[in-house]
Amino acid sequence: MDTQFLVSLSIILATFALYIGIAIYNKAKETSEFYVAGRGVPPIFNGMAIGADWMSAASFIGMAGTIMLLGYDGLAYIMGWTGGYLLLTFLLAPQLRKYGRYTVPEFIGDRFDSHTARVLAAICTIIISFTYSIGQLSGSGVVIGRLFEIDAKIGTMIGVILIAFYAAFGGMKGITWTQVAQYIILIIAYLIPVIFMALQLTGNPLPWISYGDIVGKMGELDRELGISEYFAPFTNGTKWQFLALMFTLMAGTAGLPHVIVRFYTVSTMKAARWSGAWALLFIGLLYLSAPAYAAFSRFILMTQVAGSKIAELPAWTKTWVDTGKLQVADGNGDGVLQWSELIISNDIVVMATPEIANLGMFVIGLVAAGAMAAALSTAGGLMISISSAFAHDIFYRVLKPNSTEKTRLSVARWSIVIATLLAGVIALNPPGAITQIVAWAFALATGTFFPALVLGVWWKRSNSQGVIAGLLVGLGVTLAYIFAAKYGGFTILGIIDTGAGVFGAAAAFAANIIVSLMTAAPSQKIQEEVMDLRYPEQMVYKDGEVWMNDDGSKSV
Repeated sequence: MDTQFLVSLSIILATFALYIGIAIYNKAKETSEFYVAGRGVPPIFNGMAIGADWMSAASFIGMAGTIMLLGYDGLAYIMGWTGGYLLLTFLLAPQLRKYGRYTVPEFIGDRFDSHTARVLAAICTIIISFTYSIGQLSGSGVVIGRLFEIDAKIGTMIGVILIAFYAAFGGMKGITWTQVAQYIILIIAYLIPVIFMALQLTGNPLPWISYGDIVGKMGELDRELGISEYFAPFTNGTKWQFLALMFTLMAGTAGLPHVIVRFYTVSTMKAARWSGAWALLFIGLLYLSAPAYAAFSRFILMTQVAGSKIAELPAWTKTWVDTGKLQVADGNGDGVLQWSELIISNDIVVMATPEIANLGMFVIGLVAAGAMAAALSTAGGLMISISSAFAHDIFYRVLKPNSTEKTRLSVARWSIVIATLLAGVIALNPPGAITQIVAWAFALATGTFFPALVLGVWWKRSNSQGVIAGLLVGLGVTLAYIFAAKYGGFTILGIIDTGAGVFGAAAAFAANIIVSLMTAAPSQKIQEEVMDLRYPEQMVYKDGEVWMNDDGSKSV
């Protein structure tokens, strides 16, 4: 057993023990703690928890690799995922928090006064969260498999057991404080390697400033090799695919149930807005670093690996070849590895960076711990969403409204265990790369919840028939396009499966608006509730004018 393995194992086990300890200490004792952490999380810590919930294995493991392989076209992921938080923070989060429910399906069921809409929204939540969790569990398998030098499938099942335990035990209260710890670990683990690489390659420890020089040098290398330049736009897809993917990720962010529920854990609308602001700052630290990671890794591969003799490749390449995530083949038989003969999976760029840059054992172990933190934090939030959709929105609100709190907590915990096991089984043989699977989840959220929530909050005329039609049409169109594009080769304007949300959203908006206008308007009470959502909660009406509640002074 080598020293590297022991160091990495020690760091991983220490972080696992920390997560489990936090979950036990913050065990949820009642349903409000299980679903919304008692609504008492301070905004700055909620921002960290949102960041950890958000920066999944796709972000930590796959983002830099995707940008490395796609170049300019990969920036759609960063712009879409970050821009989505602006949409969510200003368009939906404060209003949904003011409505005061536990889940997105509960908001939809009560806003539209329809059990059918509630159940349909719960089913959409389960489908979206389940799809997303497959990518996270697949990512945990890559990390654990590399660390223990075992098959990634066994690594996936180890991740399943850990997530099932701490998510079921701690609920949202335990997961919130676990995610704060996971954010701190993952951001340190992400930044240290890229800062050291910046120092090695440019002499400047600020990668966000210095990686531009490396991109310029890569442009020269690309021209020498006769390949498309790294920063040339739309070389891996059409501009319509770029825009569709960016919109899908942006609107999907604003419609993801496990992200929205994080805004329910704070005490006020103001706290919800500040949570979004802090989350943008914490998320930006990683997303602004991903392009630097991609540029540095590609430059090192082009200058230190490509062009080397096959027999003299760096030692780290053998380890990754053994995992199946790196392929080197001497296609022309000259004994030298050409750039075109190097096939690297986008899922290993960040994981392999400490070895590529020769940063030492501790950093390798730290990055593994950070990747696990990213995968586990998001998976935990997703499992709470699946659990709350079934246990709260279907079991309690529809099937057994008289069930005791103890029964509801038991159903919630068991639904987490079963959902995690099922997602783990599918993740053993995932249907796509991590970022691709995650993009499907965003497409489904874009086609279902984004139109339903935007119209539910900002259009008082939207009614139960309209939202049901929108959810069904949006889900159907999005799923149909994903399958047609991936398996049937069908595309419109070059938009592939990852951009399917743009069609789902357009169809859902149209169906919701048309059906709502063709049927009876919602009750006056519901329309007044919708209008009230748009005002800060401290405002009240006096004599037809808006006054401030706290000191009685008139608002501006």
